[in-house]
Amino acid sequence: MTNDDDRVDTLDPADEVAVDPGTARSTGGPAPRIRPQRPAKPERAAERERSGSNGLGGLIAKIVLLGLLDAFAVWTVFVMVGLHMWIPVGVTVLVTGVINWIYLGRSKRLPAKYLAPGVFFLLLFQVFVVVFSGYIAFTNYSDGHNSTKEDAVASISSAGAKRVPDSPAYQLSVVQRGAPLYLLVTAPDGTASIGTTNQPLKPVTNAEKDSTGRATGVPGYRSLNLSRVLDQQDAITSLKVPVSSNPNDGFLRTDDASTAYVYKSDLTYDAKADTFTDTDGIVYADNGKGEFQQVGGTKTLSPGWKVDVGFQNFVKAFTNPQLAGPLWKVIIWTFVFAFLSVATTFALGLFLAMVLNHPRLRGKKIYRVLVILPYAFPAFLSGLVWAGLLNPEFGFVNQVLLGGAQIPWLTDPWLARLSVIGVNLWLGYPYMFLVCTGALQSLPEEVDEAARVDGASPWRIFRSIKLPLLLVSVAPLLIASFAFNFNNFNVIYMLTRGWPRFTDTTLDIGSTDLLITMVYKVAFGQGGVRDYGLASALSILIFILIAIISIIAFRKTKALEEIN
Repeated sequence: MTNDDDRVDTLDPADEVAVDPGTARSTGGPAPRIRPQRPAKPERAAERERSGSNGLGGLIAKIVLLGLLDAFAVWTVFVMVGLHMWIPVGVTVLVTGVINWIYLGRSKRLPAKYLAPGVFFLLLFQVFVVVFSGYIAFTNYSDGHNSTKEDAVASISSAGAKRVPDSPAYQLSVVQRGAPLYLLVTAPDGTASIGTTNQPLKPVTNAEKDSTGRATGVPGYRSLNLSRVLDQQDAITSLKVPVSSNPNDGFLRTDDASTAYVYKSDLTYDAKADTFTDTDGIVYADNGKGEFQQVGGTKTLSPGWKVDVGFQNFVKAFTNPQLAGPLWKVIIWTFVFAFLSVATTFALGLFLAMVLNHPRLRGKKIYRVLVILPYAFPAFLSGLVWAGLLNPEFGFVNQVLLGGAQIPWLTDPWLARLSVIGVNLWLGYPYMFLVCTGALQSLPEEVDEAARVDGASPWRIFRSIKLPLLLVSVAPLLIASFAFNFNNFNVIYMLTRGWPRFTDTTLDIGSTDLLITMVYKVAFGQGGVRDYGLASALSILIFILIAIISIIAFRKTKALEEIN
């Protein structure tokens, strides 16, 4: 049997732990060598986590989640390949491969495992949106120019179509696979074919037929009974199934969901010459701007298709007579509104913060709750409420507070601007109050006391000591507030909708419109055609203006920090 001394002597020299010499002298012998202790459980768990060993449950969860991700990626790749979206296919494959490489790798990739989700969503919801908006700004993407040239040719060929007088009658059944509806037609010679709006007819050899020879079903498709046909009658009658890949062959259409006939357009498309010719012999050719235009004339066919137009949208914004003048007015008002909104809300918020921060004031908590109440209401709802309060005929302000006065708060250009700034002051000062309260409470009291001992007045203490120190911490928030008010959509649109409208343009642009509300009206067709390309160009303009202002402002903030 081995005694303790023998066991201690067999330890590796690297594991020896020194003992206090006084202890050795008290025992009358040399300092013993002590067996090292095992690491504590939390340390071992941390070591296992660093080494990537998360247990069987973690491994199974990782495999399941990655499997779902890979399955979704494969499905999206197949869909995008069918739509010939080759760049998104490459991006999807690359991102999926990187994610698998990160999470199936060793512990050296541990930081990437935590950073990958955030980076992925940053790229998806911010970088991609900015890049895509930038791309749209250099196209003619708008109503009538939102698809490919092939789709435009097919749409023009089917527009103004008339039933061919000697068209044979096709017996049909309506079938469905997924969401799309298909027409299963039987020609007079008994041949069965199937197709839908964007898929020409193709023969079917394994169709199920009834006693009359009419095709009633196809494997892989669900046949619709009478009740389902009646429920989707409008969708069925709107189907236009091309007879072949040649648009000049016409398309099939039905009015009763039982018989289909061939329809042809008055326009004939020549694929070799890439032109349309109508029944009067007028020729329409590609004008290079995403539409077919009459040769030697100005008449165009609709719809067109999306093409790259370079800087045309930016030039249009500053040269179009209907847009250029109002645009400059809107830009100036946007700067004025953002500056006055920040200045007024900061001034009122700082004033209330100093008043309610007085050490001898009683009931501070109650006053502070009352002050921040406007901050608790949604901005869009407050805008609607104030629109009712400022109504010239029935509003509370005119009828009650002003004794029945007829003041056009929202219909006069200057009063409407004043009303917008006033409402935004009511909405924004609680935020500035909270910010300034926190900044004031963080200021050192010693500096204030030293200034009072030196005989400085309260105003001098505020102007020379408190305000500079306050701006050091508040200046970045003021910059952020300026950027927010530069794009303050809610208060403008809900209160005035940008009105009253300018008289020098037919576009829906008014005296209180900001750039962001103007972009919204251009993009979503408020009173006109939706023009996404022009709206994206204006969005880039907003981005550039805010970026320049922010850079300049942050440099001023750095100067404040140096003063501090």
